[in-house]
Amino acid sequence: MFWRMIIKTLIRQKSKMLMIAFTVVLGVSLSTAMMNVMLGVGDKVNRELKVYGANITVRHKDAALMSDLYGLEGQGVNDKFLYEDDVLKLKSIFWGFNILDFSPMLEGKALMNGVDVGIIGTWPEKHVVLPTGEELNTGLKALRTWWEVSGEWLGESDDKSVMIGHILASQNKINVGSKITLNSETFTVKGIFNDGGNFDNKILMTLPTAQKLLNLPGKISSIEVSALTTPDNDLARKAAQDPRSLSPDEYETWYCTAYVSAICHQIQEVIRDGVAKPVRQVAESEGTILNKTTLLMVLITILSSIGSALAISNLITASVIERSQELGLLKALGAYNWQIVLLVLAEVMITGLAGGIIGYFMGIGFAQIIGQTVFGSYIEIARMVILIVAVILFFVTLIGSIPAIRYLTALRPTEVLHGK
Repeated sequence: MFWRMIIKTLIRQKSKMLMIAFTVVLGVSLSTAMMNVMLGVGDKVNRELKVYGANITVRHKDAALMSDLYGLEGQGVNDKFLYEDDVLKLKSIFWGFNILDFSPMLEGKALMNGVDVGIIGTWPEKHVVLPTGEELNTGLKALRTWWEVSGEWLGESDDKSVMIGHILASQNKINVGSKITLNSETFTVKGIFNDGGNFDNKILMTLPTAQKLLNLPGKISSIEVSALTTPDNDLARKAAQDPRSLSPDEYETWYCTAYVSAICHQIQEVIRDGVAKPVRQVAESEGTILNKTTLLMVLITILSSIGSALAISNLITASVIERSQELGLLKALGAYNWQIVLLVLAEVMITGLAGGIIGYFMGIGFAQIIGQTVFGSYIEIARMVILIVAVILFFVTLIGSIPAIRYLTALRPTEVLHGK
């Protein structure tokens, strides 16, 4: 009898039940899309933010000390250098897969027309094969995607070509294709770049060329690293001050999480005499943007749930008011309040379940549309979203039914059966 009454009610009031189901579909689809994007968006947002360049810089510990204490940089600060042979060890750390791009740098000065100019040797583009057999394309070009370049980027083997900053090029009336002499060696200007920073009055060349000009074979001044990181929390900030202050459990959690401080610590373990420090402007911006993006998606999910609850509340209440004589008769025949409430809730829950299933699959589709449109890739479906959506759907439907339940409990059979 119970299920027969539910089926007949669903058929008789199909228009209102369809409206309830449609409301649930909208709410669940939006919640599903936002939560899948929120759970799968972290690495994608970080990858998008990599256009802002390296977020970790590695230098020799003595050079880092001089820079921190006195603000001194470049050649002449000290005669301590890192080793080019250590660069590929970056990919051997625990979070090696999170290191996307890197490039060694060797800074110094050379004579051009009798005047000292700053030169930077680097890997413009580099194809490397790791000891594990993994192949990787990296270099400064991947770290300086915002550069405006007239001409062409240097290639991996362009040892007789250079790129020059636009300020230095303008001051010396140098164009693409011009010949310049550095320490008695002639080079062709392959490109002129606009960095918007200190690079604009320097000359860029391949690392072997700079090592030869400066007579520093196998040496580098620093390494720029771009890594996927997790936004800092209290544990990360505590570890950044002193990892030795952490308890064993805290240390294990910190070390095995991709905090920028943990990655820097692991880099220092493999780079001889190196000190790795985050570029705070970039690292903090990444964390801030990711946190705000997550907060926005959570707020959208909450607001959509509230909207669904309000809409369901109005629809259920209207449905119950229309059926007041039917429900009043059930009371007059001896039905208890809880039995009538259970009947109405069962009808609503079945309708909500049907709408929730449709809404879930629509939400997965919306998540993929967002992923393709914003990030150019698919969003990985998180199974835990099914449970979260089910809990949200249950409570939204239950909360939306509260006004109708209050009306039912206050319903007096004698009044409704007399048409009052």
